[in-house]
Amino acid sequence: MSSEPISAAIDALRTANTITVLTGAGMSAESGVPTFRDVQTGLWAKYNPMTLATPEAWEDDPALVWAWYQRRRAMLAAVEPNAGHQALATWARTADVRLVTQNVDDLHERAGSSDVVHVHGSLFACRCDTCGREHDAEVSDPEGDRVLPPECECGGLVRPGVVWFGEMLPQNAFAEATARSEACDVFILVGTSGVVYPAAGLPHIARGAGATIIEINPDETDLSDACDITLRSTAAVALPAMVDALASSHDT
Repeated sequence: MSSEPISAAIDALRTANTITVLTGAGMSAESGVPTFRDVQTGLWAKYNPMTLATPEAWEDDPALVWAWYQRRRAMLAAVEPNAGHQALATWARTADVRLVTQNVDDLHERAGSSDVVHVHGSLFACRCDTCGREHDAEVSDPEGDRVLPPECECGGLVRPGVVWFGEMLPQNAFAEATARSEACDVFILVGTSGVVYPAAGLPHIARGAGATIIEINPDETDLSDACDITLRSTAAVALPAMVDALASSHDT
């Protein structure tokens, strides 16, 4: 990571009142967060995970879907937040840093960040499929490929709190993500490919409102051309370096 882009980033951040950070899969990759395919081992090898993340799958066989998501939760519980997650949590204690994530893991929260907007839902924020009441998810690795989901007080079934293929994003969450994009002076993209809409439209909203756009990603993305500053590095390397450099600049 060269000093020139990070210096430009520090210059932009030093005068920013509000910073919004959008994180994608690359944010958690260095923590070893399991992907769909990682879960597809052992007794799960015979299932196509893409077919388990749909409303139709839930309607056809909720016990199968619930067991698969229990397996995902158990695998996620075995990994830890990385230095990038920690840096964002530390930064937010002294600055107005607002987090929006496309990830369904809880690593931002476990690192100490609060008020994280999950535009694709969360593996740990379950809800009733009938009345919508929120429920906590008890994490346990299933022994078989079917586990009956808990029942809600209304008689409905407790479903995973993620956005499945074919579903709309949570309206309140995306409205808040849009508001955070419109209100910031600097918008930082971390580890997102920029191909999944409508979340990929958030930096364009921020840019339209006059924000400086910073991208942190080791690879070029579909959003790179729309960014003012690009750090070709990973989240766990670039974010701590940026936050430390920013702290040092404020001390001098």
